[in-house]
Amino acid sequence: MATIKFSRDQKTRIVSDIQRYFDKELDQEIGDFDAEFLLDFFSEKVGGVYYNQGLNDARRLLDDKLDTITESFYELEKVTDFD
Repeated sequence: MATIKFSRDQKTRIVSDIQRYFDKELDQEIGDFDAEFLLDFFSEKVGGVYYNQGLNDARRLLDDKLDTITESFYELEKVTDFD
């Protein structure tokens, strides 16, 4: 799996969200560096879990669509005396 990387704008917004969360939910201020460090930590530790879940969801969706396509082929078949 490739390393999860955020654009500078994404990282800035996520860091702000982390800071707001800490302030609102934990009544604790957290600086830019600490919030960015926390983001990097969680990205490294649990990012792969979310990534893998996304792949599994996509795989399941594709399998469902392929089943539907396969069924459609069978629906198009004509009954003949030569089966």
